[in-house]
Amino acid sequence: MRAPRWWDEQVLPRMVDRACSSHEADRWRHSVCRGAGVRGTVLEFGFASGANLPFYGDDVEQVLAVEPADLAWERSAERRAAFGRPVTRISRDAAAVDLPDRSVDAVVSTWTLCTIPDLAGALAEAQRMLRPEGGLHFVEHTMSSRPLLASTQRMLQPAWGLWAGGCHLDRDIPGELGSAAYTIHHLQSAGWFVAGIARPRRT
Repeated sequence: MRAPRWWDEQVLPRMVDRACSSHEADRWRHSVCRGAGVRGTVLEFGFASGANLPFYGDDVEQVLAVEPADLAWERSAERRAAFGRPVTRISRDAAAVDLPDRSVDAVVSTWTLCTIPDLAGALAEAQRMLRPEGGLHFVEHTMSSRPLLASTQRMLQPAWGLWAGGCHLDRDIPGELGSAAYTIHHLQSAGWFVAGIARPRRT
């Protein structure tokens, strides 16, 4: 069961924009978007209204955006213009991106892996598209390691997922990355936020 379509298409993008616009969120964005290896061609999962754009360094040449919501993409117009480099919306679905193998230098995800419906498919796509030295740079909320808080997350999930666009409070992001054959480097955690760089374990 999902919320009405008008909620997901018209209300939720505005709510997400507001919820992820804070000094604390900006601090995390800066850490992720200025991380070593975020350069060249960057593929961004969950581009939304382009809030990451001001934080990318000068060595980012272009951003390829995966964004399902038309309204969010429209609301990014001013930031895209200010960015001054190519920003192209290439897909609505992170699990189905029409790019060649090993064609991007970095994948960036800020509070998006919790919501992607086919997360395993999206992580496989990221592996396929990343160049050998590339990584997935992320900040996400995750399942708490504290039993009481984790239990609360599970209890809230049915209602939360319905009205938050399919967001999962109870998704174990480091665990999902490990299961998808990534190794996490420079892992940071604060409360129920985690950030780091996930690199594919290539064979």
